[in-house]
Amino acid sequence: MAQPEAAAASGGGAAAAPDKLDAAVFKIAGVVVLGAIMSILDVTVVSVAIPTFMDKFDATYARVAWTMTGYTLALATVIPLSGWAADRFGTKRLYMLALFLFTVGSGLCATAGSIDQLIGYRVLQGLGGGMLMPIGMTIMTRAAGPQRIGRLMAVLGIPMLLGPIGGPILGGWLIDVASWHWIFLINLPIGVIALIYAQFALPKDNTEPSESFDFLGMLMLSPGLALFLFGVSSLPETGTMSATKVWLPMLIGGLLVIGFVLYSFKPKHPLLDLRLFRNRNLAFASLSLFVFIIAFMGAGLLFPSYWLQVRGESTLDAGLLMAPQGIGAMLTMPIAGMLADRIPVGRTVPFAMALIAIGFFSFTQVGPDTSFLLLEGSLFVMGLGMGGTMMPIMTSALKTLTGHDVARGSTLVNILQQIGGSVGGAIMSVILTSKTGDAPAVPGATNPQTGGPLKITDLAVASHHDPALAEKLGPAGPGLIDQGLHYLADSFASTYWVAFILVLCTFIPIAFLPRKKEVSHLLDDQPAGAPAVMIH
Repeated sequence: MAQPEAAAASGGGAAAAPDKLDAAVFKIAGVVVLGAIMSILDVTVVSVAIPTFMDKFDATYARVAWTMTGYTLALATVIPLSGWAADRFGTKRLYMLALFLFTVGSGLCATAGSIDQLIGYRVLQGLGGGMLMPIGMTIMTRAAGPQRIGRLMAVLGIPMLLGPIGGPILGGWLIDVASWHWIFLINLPIGVIALIYAQFALPKDNTEPSESFDFLGMLMLSPGLALFLFGVSSLPETGTMSATKVWLPMLIGGLLVIGFVLYSFKPKHPLLDLRLFRNRNLAFASLSLFVFIIAFMGAGLLFPSYWLQVRGESTLDAGLLMAPQGIGAMLTMPIAGMLADRIPVGRTVPFAMALIAIGFFSFTQVGPDTSFLLLEGSLFVMGLGMGGTMMPIMTSALKTLTGHDVARGSTLVNILQQIGGSVGGAIMSVILTSKTGDAPAVPGATNPQTGGPLKITDLAVASHHDPALAEKLGPAGPGLIDQGLHYLADSFASTYWVAFILVLCTFIPIAFLPRKKEVSHLLDDQPAGAPAVMIH
């Protein structure tokens, strides 16, 4: 159990904790980082397994994509409950329950005998995974105190930034050397270790009588978010907003969410406290993060696809080619964490975002033979910017909240991240699918998977797996494959242009981030001498 003096706060909000992160805080951080690694890696590990699932379960891409969509929908449904549940049951109990659900869900995923079973088990995983990040963030921010929240966010940011890089590498390696089952089985020992670690490392919960649960808010917000994201996630499959599967759930979900927004200002304790947006730091930091997540995370999911489909790399090599981004982030993240505790983020984040924009621009120019050195260097520069962007923005969002509002604020931030990631992924997938769908057809050829005409882009992707394909097609073969590769590369470039413009749009809300040092009120409502990890 963490010693109280390691993370105590005085009644006036002045932290009694030392300026540097100590052993007691790192012990608690270890539990949270383990959970975050499992949750975040799981999203990206599954992304590289989609072709394998299509082959093993004889399913279409649109069907298999629901292994990711179902997980995201479960996250969106359960995250709004996290703030209330943390107050009611205590962070330790809730965090361990989330770890248990995620671990059990992982084991069940490995036993799936059909794509429908896999999707169902992924939903169970998402119910646990959805609580890991907001509850973990609450535990860590209270453990460190206001003077150390920037460095703390740098620790928590490691799995958040390295997940998209480490996931494809790990997933590709496990699929190559073992089988797809191991991308889920690997979570079992980590989950068991995390549960045992949490039992001994996290302080005992000291809960007090909880505020009443907002059932009406839950009936509007959770189904509303799930329906809206279901409609958005159906866009890549249908390719049009006019499809009933898209517009109807988006409309109903949107109306429920709007209804919740209007209603949420009436009850004393709403499910999601939107009054927190009156805090200027939280409002502009959340908006900056939301726009950035749509742009970067949406396009980020397509980076490995470029290596796989245009350059013909293996799943393992595609993951390894993303490594420079992680290396860049590792270099700047600790520095950014220390700076966030000393310098207002409004003075540092714009420079980090400029690095992201510079690196991103190269991907708007990609072709079938673009220099690997140029693209790897661009990913490294983007990583440098990432390390100085996400965690300082999240620090700004939470730093001036009172202790009681940290759980609510972290819930808001996590919901925006999930919505932004889902919307960004759907937008980029729709643009790419639309572009490749307009590709010319190969005369007289039929796609065996869809039954429709065979596109030159399909031919280009198939050529990576069958080097003799050009000869089989006769004299026109090499020309058709080369044309398909150029068309596919141009489709990726057009998609990256949209994402690049959205990255530039992020500079607007970033301009309103604090440029003067403000006093943190993170623990203002804590009683004198109380452990900072206490939830009331």
